[in-house]
Amino acid sequence: MKTVTVFNHAGGAGKTSIVRDVGYELAQAGHRVLLIDLDPQANLTGWLGVEGVDPAQTVYRVAVDGQPLPQPIQAHGLSLIPSHVSLAVAEGQMMGRVGAQGRLRRALQDVAEQYDVTLIDSPPSLGQLSILGALAADHMIVPVPTRQKGLDALPGLQGAFSEYQEVRPDLTVALYVPTFYDARRLHDREVMADLEQYLSPLASPVPQREAVWLDSTAQGAPVGAYAPNTPVHRDIQRLTQDVARALGLKYEVPA
Repeated sequence: MKTVTVFNHAGGAGKTSIVRDVGYELAQAGHRVLLIDLDPQANLTGWLGVEGVDPAQTVYRVAVDGQPLPQPIQAHGLSLIPSHVSLAVAEGQMMGRVGAQGRLRRALQDVAEQYDVTLIDSPPSLGQLSILGALAADHMIVPVPTRQKGLDALPGLQGAFSEYQEVRPDLTVALYVPTFYDARRLHDREVMADLEQYLSPLASPVPQREAVWLDSTAQGAPVGAYAPNTPVHRDIQRLTQDVARALGLKYEVPA
C-alpha cells in the first residue's frame, strides 16, 4: 500500500480537490483506494456527499487512544474515513500522549493488505493533525498555487518537511503540483517558471477552471462522476497520470 499525504499548511492550495478527484480516478482504474479526511472542516467528507458523520467514524480515537481505524464509509467507489468538527479537539489531547503522532501510521499498517493506495487530506496548518498525517505517509504531494502566495509558502513548507524527516528520514515529496494556473496571466507564467526552476519533481500545471469544480463540490461528487469527458476532467486525468507515475502505480489516461 502506498500512503500519501497531500500537504500544504496554507489554505486554498487545492489539497482536497486533489485527494478527491485523483483518488476517484485511481479507483476507476481498478486500484483499491482509501481516503482519510484529517481536516476538522471536513471539506473532503462533504465534497463526497457524506453527511451525518459520527465522531466515532473519524480518526479521533486512533489519534487519541491508539485504537484501530474505524470501518470506512463507501462513497463513489471510494473507501473514506470521514472527518467531523469534533476532530479539532484531538489537537490538544494528542499533545499530552506520548507517541500519538505515530498512531495513524501504525493503524494503517494493520489494513495495508486491503488497499493499494491511501490518500490523506491534511488540514491547512502545522498542528498535531498535520503531523499525524505527515508521519503516516510514505510520500507527500504538495500543491502550490501559481500565485505569489504559493511562492511565499515554500519556505514554511520546506521547513516543516525537514522537521518531519527528522522523525521519518525515508519520507519524500513524490510530487509538487502547480494549481490554479491561468496561462493568460503573465504573473502565473512567471510563478510557473520559478517553480520549474526550484521544485522537482513537478507535475504539469492544473488549470484554473472554477465552474465545474464548484458545481461538482456542490453536488458532492468527484469531477469524473459529475462531468466526465469535460476539459476539467481531462485536466484531472493528466494530473492522475503524473501522480501515478510518481508513486509507481498503473494508470493510463483513457483514449
